[in-house]
Amino acid sequence: MRMLAGVVFCCAAIAQNTPQFEVASIRPSPDVVDNWQNIGVHVDGAMVRCATLSLKDYISIAYRVKLPQISGPDWIASVKFDIQAKLPDGARRAEVPEMMQALLAERFKLQLHRESKELPVYALVPGKGPVKLKKSAPDPSIPAPENVNVTVSGINQGALINLGPGSSISTAGGKIVGTRVTLPQLLNSLERFLDRPVVDMTGLNGVYDVTLEYSLEEVRNVLRVTGSSVTIPDSAAAAFPGSIRDSFAALGLRLEARKAPMDVLVIDHMERTPLAN
Repeated sequence: MRMLAGVVFCCAAIAQNTPQFEVASIRPSPDVVDNWQNIGVHVDGAMVRCATLSLKDYISIAYRVKLPQISGPDWIASVKFDIQAKLPDGARRAEVPEMMQALLAERFKLQLHRESKELPVYALVPGKGPVKLKKSAPDPSIPAPENVNVTVSGINQGALINLGPGSSISTAGGKIVGTRVTLPQLLNSLERFLDRPVVDMTGLNGVYDVTLEYSLEEVRNVLRVTGSSVTIPDSAAAAFPGSIRDSFAALGLRLEARKAPMDVLVIDHMERTPLAN
């Protein structure tokens, strides 16, 4: 396995060269989370609200990487914070990750470097039969993603990610329903349900309407990853009769366990407690 050391990202350089939130408040998350649908990021207009996320989650958001691509002390996955921040005038939603980088550097003194490493992944590849993905009907009225506010709201013991007019991903009632989504968008929403990242190797570049079912064990994986205190008894298995793997198989696709080279962020320094608001 080959390791390629990268350059350490200096917190001062990040703060100077990336956009920043106009104001941000960071507070420890409550010890007990009663409902997993409340966990996550909500971007509404100029306000960014993040609830019950670990420092590892925030690094994932800031650097656009999956959780297994972050290497650091164990506590970055267990120490959780709520963040409320305001975007500066004229800022785009697409700049939120860079603003999060600046916030982590300033308030947690984060420094890291990149390495290349082979990691266990699931490769989404075509199956033996025809691919049965349903292409979404064209709609020229839908704006470009960078001009759309993303919102996350709770629905029926699940969550709805609104990606813009007519484009969304919902997870509720044992189903993940993607409307007008690309495969990368859909796969990003599956990360917490599975035990490893999913890499799109289908070569399909369209926009689709997709419905996947998930199992009880996959729901429990979400709870484990988020550190939620919610427990689901075995008797609830009947409410989750399908699985993500079987759903993809029905669409002519399959999840194949592989190893693939991926960028890994290695934490060189991070404070466990942020500077005061």
